[in-house]
Amino acid sequence: MPLKNRQSGKSLVSTIEKLREDDYHWLSSSPDFQFDWTVEKANEVYKISLVDEAATVLGVMSLTDVPEEFRIHLNLIEVADTQRGKKKTIDNVAGCLIAFACRLAFARGYLGFVSLQPKTKLIQYYQAAYGFRQYGRLLGIEQDGAISLIQKYREDEKG
Repeated sequence: MPLKNRQSGKSLVSTIEKLREDDYHWLSSSPDFQFDWTVEKANEVYKISLVDEAATVLGVMSLTDVPEEFRIHLNLIEVADTQRGKKKTIDNVAGCLIAFACRLAFARGYLGFVSLQPKTKLIQYYQAAYGFRQYGRLLGIEQDGAISLIQKYREDEKG
């Protein structure tokens, strides 16, 4: 289930790459993004965009590598305002970013373990939509769930 055009149903090819310095300035002035992404500069911050529209950022996520716990922690994820709710034209932006985090967790030898600490109202959403399980205050996805997520969203990624 890669990125999909909601109107045509066609799959869209995307790229996920680290944010560059000039991206932080653009994000802070964009009406599509509400978070102050400059606060996340110390972390690994990635953006997703369409290959043929690289200037249009569809979503952003911040990750922290926690090697002593063999996991990647997803600090923050934001989908562009134009791609949320009834006005969105592209599906699966957040799913593709989370699947990318799972791939990184496998690449680093963490067996796909990705954690996050969601707002209370989003716990059930992350569990139902992405297969996260609750571990105290955190949610996490491990090997089998991470593999499923990667397979579900992998077709679209170039980066």
